[in-house]
Amino acid sequence: MAAYSFPAAAPAIARDLQVPGTLVGFFISTIYGVGIVSALLSPGFIHRYGAVRVCQIVLIATLAMLLACALGSVLSVALGAALLGSAYGASAPASTHLLVPRTPQSVMNLVLSIRQIGVPLGGVLAGLVMVPLTVQFGWRTALLCQTVPVLILLFLIQIPRQHWDSDREPDRAIFHAGLLAPLHMLGESSAIRRLALASFVYTGMQLCFVTFMTIHLTSKANFDLIQAGQALATYQIAGVLSRPIWGWLADKALAARWLLALQGVIMCVTAVLAGQFGVDWPQTLVITVCAVAGTTASGFTGLAYAEWARLGGARRTEATGLGTGLMFAGVMLIPSAFSVAVTAFGDYAAAYVVAGGLAAISGLLLLGGGRAR
Repeated sequence: MAAYSFPAAAPAIARDLQVPGTLVGFFISTIYGVGIVSALLSPGFIHRYGAVRVCQIVLIATLAMLLACALGSVLSVALGAALLGSAYGASAPASTHLLVPRTPQSVMNLVLSIRQIGVPLGGVLAGLVMVPLTVQFGWRTALLCQTVPVLILLFLIQIPRQHWDSDREPDRAIFHAGLLAPLHMLGESSAIRRLALASFVYTGMQLCFVTFMTIHLTSKANFDLIQAGQALATYQIAGVLSRPIWGWLADKALAARWLLALQGVIMCVTAVLAGQFGVDWPQTLVITVCAVAGTTASGFTGLAYAEWARLGGARRTEATGLGTGLMFAGVMLIPSAFSVAVTAFGDYAAAYVVAGGLAAISGLLLLGGGRAR
């Protein structure tokens, strides 16, 4: 929710800071760009200090981001993004480290998909809560309100720490393998390389929708801020509802890579349609496209993380750290490139076509090579 608050309130923040609204893409890219480092380094910290302790560090970084950004300058906002990114990449490897050993293989996709509900749910809260608070009290106060649940959660997860972190290795060296060690896994398997490409592109596509939806709809489709926030919330709600469904299907009906390929094709179609949004589009049709986009661009991550855990085997924590780093790389590069393209061409259509095409191609590539590890 903290990270998605800026896209949700982008028009108000941009107006107050006197910067173009499309620059919100660089805020998100900073979080995930710095997060690449924390994702790749996180396995060492998780093994040494425990996954719960690492999750608490992520929450402290979130608190620091909210306080810094609430100062209300361009510099403090940039600093806040870097502070959150410094730990954010560790959240997925830490939770995967806890969940995979405790989860039967027959429901692995479902459980990891349920885990990923927290991501779009945070986006839903940002759209439904952050926007009204911004309109009523201003975006700085809206950010400060979020410090309360962060502090509560920080202390609550200490309760199960002794049990959940019982496998920690206090004498383990954190940096013995180096920052680039997880990248060596890319050379070990063509399946990992294909999943890496899809993870990179899909997550970039996901954040393009999240980052630019409110500014796109208010500037091109004549939506007001509340209506645009509701469209963003619809996108995120669709991601919440679809993730466990995709996970159940992967466990019971069709292999995860086939479902991931299908998601890439649907992402492409919705991206092309989103690029055509204008004042002549009925609001219900815009909302429908946003919902379908949410089921795929926001709904894929549970399946992707389950695949990373499966392909990583005994090195699931390291594999998930690699997958997270690659996803964050997509978030860092693709929304920024999207922002540059929109600014250069003065329209969203071409940028959405290119991004959607990449999603379809990377998805179809997942179907090559069988199910080999």
